[in-house]
Amino acid sequence: MQKLVIVESPTKVNPINAYLGDDFKVIASKGHVRDLPKSSLGVDVDNNFKVKYINIQGKGELINQIKKEAKAADVIYLATDPDREGEAIAWHLATVLGIEPEKACRVSFNEITKNTVCAEIENPRAIDMNLVNSQQARRVLDRIVGYKLSPYLWKTVKSGLSAGRVQSVATRIIVERDAEIAAFEPKEYWTVEALLKNGGTRKIKAKFHGTAAGKQELASEEEANKVLAACNSEKFIVANVVRAKKSKSPMPPFITSTMQQDAFRKLNFQTKKTMKVAQELYEGINLGAEFGGSHGLITYMRTDSLRISTEAANAAQSYIVGKYGSEYYPSRRRTFKSSGAAQDAHEAIRPASMNFEPELVKKYLSGDQYKLYKLIWDRFMASQMKNAEFDTMNADIACGEYIFKASEYSVKFKGSLHVYDDAETPEDSEKLTKVCELAVGEELALDSVNGEKNFTSPPPHFNEGSLTKFLEEKGIGRPSTYAATITTIIERGYVVRDKKTLRSTPLGEATVEIMKKNFPRIVDYKFTANMENDIDKIAAGDDTFEEVMVDFYGDFAKTLEKAMAKIPENKVELPVEESDIICEKCGKRMIIKSGRFGKFAACPGYPECKNTKPLAKDGSAKAAEKEEPEKTDIKCPECGGEVVIRKSRYGKFYACSSFPKCKYTKAIKEEIGVKCPKCGGEIVRSFGRRKSVFYNCDNYPKCDFSVWDMPTGEKCPECGFLMLEKKGKKQHYCMNETCGYKKDAE
Repeated sequence: MQKLVIVESPTKVNPINAYLGDDFKVIASKGHVRDLPKSSLGVDVDNNFKVKYINIQGKGELINQIKKEAKAADVIYLATDPDREGEAIAWHLATVLGIEPEKACRVSFNEITKNTVCAEIENPRAIDMNLVNSQQARRVLDRIVGYKLSPYLWKTVKSGLSAGRVQSVATRIIVERDAEIAAFEPKEYWTVEALLKNGGTRKIKAKFHGTAAGKQELASEEEANKVLAACNSEKFIVANVVRAKKSKSPMPPFITSTMQQDAFRKLNFQTKKTMKVAQELYEGINLGAEFGGSHGLITYMRTDSLRISTEAANAAQSYIVGKYGSEYYPSRRRTFKSSGAAQDAHEAIRPASMNFEPELVKKYLSGDQYKLYKLIWDRFMASQMKNAEFDTMNADIACGEYIFKASEYSVKFKGSLHVYDDAETPEDSEKLTKVCELAVGEELALDSVNGEKNFTSPPPHFNEGSLTKFLEEKGIGRPSTYAATITTIIERGYVVRDKKTLRSTPLGEATVEIMKKNFPRIVDYKFTANMENDIDKIAAGDDTFEEVMVDFYGDFAKTLEKAMAKIPENKVELPVEESDIICEKCGKRMIIKSGRFGKFAACPGYPECKNTKPLAKDGSAKAAEKEEPEKTDIKCPECGGEVVIRKSRYGKFYACSSFPKCKYTKAIKEEIGVKCPKCGGEIVRSFGRRKSVFYNCDNYPKCDFSVWDMPTGEKCPECGFLMLEKKGKKQHYCMNETCGYKKDAE
């Protein structure tokens, strides 16, 4: 009996096929196969919001191949990702293949491990249409907002703009924070800190607090000088001491949003990068023959649940007791409560197996994969460990009428901090082995005292981590969509990255202002959060797709009609950004414009003067210097002229120096002295998009042999396949993934 398993990603094909055996064939849909049409709304708002889906352009051949495989199979399993998006993809696949949604054809894998995959295959279920309709509601809401609002923005702000339901609110958040920072007026305040000695060599820091009446702010230098004068004339007497033993619980394991925040804070990963690397770790990494081929290293990374399975908790307990000792495991197993809005469809993000310690599998991972995997591993392990314990001391120290406060703590037992420190503890926590022993009535000697002038600070600009946290706290969007949201508002020019921070642009400010004026509900925090709750209700079966759409669209359509009638009075003039570049054709100062490939300098005299210039590589308003092409001794085969080497955004290539009169070009290919294992031709080094390098047969397209790592010319001693050299590592490995043979390079 032939059984067909359809997954989303091609990366999952090999490991799942290896787990299931010869009776199964695993193929990939490569994401969605059907979607709303690009050329029209695709939603009949007058006919109960009936949705029109079409096969995605360019996927016809793949769909036909899937149909062919399905026709030859006796049993079909739809094994797309275990979330709403995956459920919708499974539904579209079922539609294409003529499978009834009620049929037990749906399986989902929270982790790509043999036990999980085999167990799920044994228990298929029907497609969950509540989840499908929930995803469909989000997709249709976003389509209606984007399709109906974008033309309004074209006519009032700038042509080519597009609106988004969650993206508009995210842009508003950044715009309003930047406005708050710009309007902030700093206020002066002073701090006084004394360094005191208790008779020995130990020195204690004590900060001015106030008087016996309570806390006092020092608003001027005059007030600070009074305190400084008292410090030099009065004695420091210990008035009160409180000693205590405190413990600190570990942070819970990661959910999607906290993983994104910590990866940004600790690893400097942008949100999009974090999700990409996490997807790779979930789908499976080839760990070679040493670990039996490909394995998924983490559980599914789109989750808002803090739940941990009993099996995983047992495995963590055995690992912690075996590696660190029983004193590091709590007397009572930890559980963490998810937020009230959590869907709880999956476990928290954790390692899929305790057998794959980060250090053991490091050689099989890229640098980014290792960093994120170790972060996930450490956070999960710490979440299952015993509390850290501290000795603390807090003292009130009188100096005349003034009160100073001293506070110290030392680590008594590191517990979970042995594995993962959330960086919220003071930096000097490791320096103190014992807190200072102070006694009430004891006199302390003044070593030094310092008064410092300070100014209050505005709130910080948002970065990707803090924006993710803010969106989650407000219930805006869902963590699985945050990476796409941030990427979109940057690509649309509403927001720019400034080092690590996100800053609004004049375009973003103008767009938010006009949206607040004419479509206040669309950019309202609470309204957007409530829409997410409505979408969640559909998933839970407590509401329907049609009811949610009706509730939204009635008011939206009326608001849109009113706004369209006021277009002339709502038009916005965007400020012109001038550069320091003078147009050599007409002498005018050039302005900065944005195009599909980014910003460039353009003459303001357009259309009379159409001169443009690229900007410098650092994005500054200086014109980029035009690089002279490299000369060669090659003659052009078409015109006999000189062939030079030019650069494009895809890498270097040969071109005739007489361009544009002669348009001869040729890709640069470098032979590496290795024969093609398929046809015996030469293997050449080629350049792809975004300066990527790959190796392919020079007989292409007759021969389609192509690999990303450089072939060594050797054959694998175990299976006879070609050996490749790992980029950036002194290691040779077999290109046959199921073999897993590798060796160190000489």
